[in-house]
Amino acid sequence: MSDATDADGLPVGQVSARLGVTVRALHHWDEIGLARPSMRTPAGYRLYTAGDLDRLHRIVVYRELGLGLDRIRAVLDDASADVPGALRVQRAQVEERIDRLRQLGAGLARMIEAHERGLLLSAEEQAAVFGPQWDPEGPALARQRWGDTEQWRQYAERSASRGPEEWQAVADAVAALDRALADAMDAGVTPGSPEANRLVERHREVFASYFPLTRQMQVCLGRMYEADPAFAAHYDGIRTGLATWFRHIVDADARAHGIDPDTAVWQ
Repeated sequence: MSDATDADGLPVGQVSARLGVTVRALHHWDEIGLARPSMRTPAGYRLYTAGDLDRLHRIVVYRELGLGLDRIRAVLDDASADVPGALRVQRAQVEERIDRLRQLGAGLARMIEAHERGLLLSAEEQAAVFGPQWDPEGPALARQRWGDTEQWRQYAERSASRGPEEWQAVADAVAALDRALADAMDAGVTPGSPEANRLVERHREVFASYFPLTRQMQVCLGRMYEADPAFAAHYDGIRTGLATWFRHIVDADARAHGIDPDTAVWQ
């Protein structure tokens, strides 16, 4: 390499700014022989000529396309290298990444919508899955009430991945549980009995379709089922007194696990 004044070439700082790469990267490429400056100042500072800049520009483009430095060197220096073929392979990989990113973007969009809406079904789909008595405004009201809780976030994450078929399976499991609770109450199943405790466990398993439910949280939920007019109407519409009976079997199961229902909190 010959010496030159600064006017005969660009110093490394200017090249870094022009190409958008770090000075450290330029030094590294020089050290490994990938892109060496053709000139030096009398003081020994690197100077890049127009030809050097052309090579650097190609390196930057190939690197952005995902080629490794060894592959870039081969493309630039091997006269027999199949450059179009290498670029076609890289283009195919880029297109695959674009497809994955599009899928990721679509998933993120559903996640955002689920956090904002809760249930990603149209009013018609909701009626088909949950029945004509279903209030399509229910999810919006639930978000107003619980939208700032960890449980709403967990519910939204589950909701984002569900379509009508998945929600139908959830609805069927809930309906089957409701029937089992009503039948058990009709049969005189007593709180604290093995059968009652199995139903309490089943309720937690079914409810996990929405978010994980601890025993303490289940106690709080049992209180709400009995005290909240909308929930009480739902359970008492299945069987008169079912909301209160359900609270009793939940409380009995909690006591068997060392939880005082009177002091249980949502945790």
